[in-house]
Amino acid sequence: MYSVCHLPQHFTPDNLISNRQLHRTSALLCCAIHCLEILMLHSLKQTWFSNIRGDLLAGIVVALALIPEAIAFSIIAGVDPKVGLYASFCIAVVIAFAGGRPGMISAATGAMALLMATLVKNHGLEYLLAATLLCGVLQIIAGFLQLGSLMRFVSRSVVTGFVNALAILIFMAQLPELTNVTWHVYAMTAAGLGIIYLFPYVPRIGRLIPSPLVCILVLTGIALYLGLDIRTVGDMGQLPDTLPVFLWPDVPLTFETLTIIFPYAAALSVVGLLESMMTATIVDEMTDTPSNKNRECKGQGIANIASGLMGGMAGCAMIGQSVINVKSGGRTRLSCLVAGVVLLLMVVFLSDWVSQIPMAALVAVMIMVSIGTFRWESLRNLKKYPLSTNLVMLVTVAVVVFTHNLAFGVLAGVLLAAMFFANKVGHHMDISSSLDDAAGHRTYEVIGQVFFSSADKFVADFDFKEALSKVTIDLNRAHFWDITAVAALDKVVIKFRCEGVEVEVLGLNEASSTIVDRFGVHDKPEVIVQ
Repeated sequence: MYSVCHLPQHFTPDNLISNRQLHRTSALLCCAIHCLEILMLHSLKQTWFSNIRGDLLAGIVVALALIPEAIAFSIIAGVDPKVGLYASFCIAVVIAFAGGRPGMISAATGAMALLMATLVKNHGLEYLLAATLLCGVLQIIAGFLQLGSLMRFVSRSVVTGFVNALAILIFMAQLPELTNVTWHVYAMTAAGLGIIYLFPYVPRIGRLIPSPLVCILVLTGIALYLGLDIRTVGDMGQLPDTLPVFLWPDVPLTFETLTIIFPYAAALSVVGLLESMMTATIVDEMTDTPSNKNRECKGQGIANIASGLMGGMAGCAMIGQSVINVKSGGRTRLSCLVAGVVLLLMVVFLSDWVSQIPMAALVAVMIMVSIGTFRWESLRNLKKYPLSTNLVMLVTVAVVVFTHNLAFGVLAGVLLAAMFFANKVGHHMDISSSLDDAAGHRTYEVIGQVFFSSADKFVADFDFKEALSKVTIDLNRAHFWDITAVAALDKVVIKFRCEGVEVEVLGLNEASSTIVDRFGVHDKPEVIVQ
């Protein structure tokens, strides 16, 4: 801003902003900047530093529980354990910043590992990394298309079935660690469960330290002190000894490569987003806080791209680890960041110690997760809820447990719920009529929703053989939803005309009139009744 002395002589004070206006504008600008800074600091504190102790401790617990799972998922996918460990680190760290659900843990998962096993077997690791990158791109596109909003079509019974099925799968995944083992393993597992459920009642310190962390530390100490010959994390696979490095997939950039990786990338993106959205919904309920589903879609995509560029496989949100995090006190983005960072530090710099953790301790933690995840009230509600609601929940559970694919179960549940809903709404359509004998005129009044489920009932409620001169179809209290409904209206009108009856259709609302005018034929001049 130039002062008056710097301006040409033909400028006068009348042409300039007065000092008072300048001071007022500057004051308002400074006030706005200050308010913005306060809001940003408040938001930063709320999403990152409002629960520091709880997030730090919860992140450590999650990191310890992630290690054997990441190794196991790598084995399922047919890749080196470091691929799953690097993926878990990258995804957890990136999603802490880019995700839309604070407190939710994302990493390498079993559902994703199952989908990529065939790709790795047939084409190798490099193609898996390329598919991971494409998966991330597709998920980001889904976020911009706001596909996260589709979660509103998933009914509560489907969510309950999803949660129950996942709890069962988590428990079943622990059974190999409890089969054909010595009594020491059972004793250690039982002791671990005792610590997890009883430690919170210890005065003063019971609420300060997460009981799963105490379980892992105590059982590791006992195993080392007694020299117990039981399975440990080190027996799961070789832990990496170096930090991840940037790695561009060594695949030809051709259309043939795209045809190979695209089906896998599409499947990974759909399953990853579906599991992430379902997990976000569950964490929303557990913490009574909202999440941004569309931002989570984009965040998952960015995290998978980062994973692919660091030599990791695709991943998504983990309901088991998210439940551990929430139950251990984790609430903000800091817990997910700590989980990823601590995971990498432990496997790279503390691998000798981490490898000594007995699997029995982690089995106890995961059993606690399965028990806490299962919606036990859903069993009590079987007697109270409608049969359709119970069937949707049970079918979702059965399909997920049978196929070990969460996407198939949720899809089956959503389709079944939609069928029940359509059938229920279809039965809420009613047609009444009144007759003017003198004029030979019958008026039909349609009330309710006319669509593919109620179209047959709509046609059946008209008497086409009655001797009439005129029929009026009153649709003031009806709504036509699809072309099946329009075809039903055409059929009714044309059949009456075939009987020599004059037909008047009135009362269509704007939306119904639009679809009838566009797809209907009964009012078109070219339709000739034979």
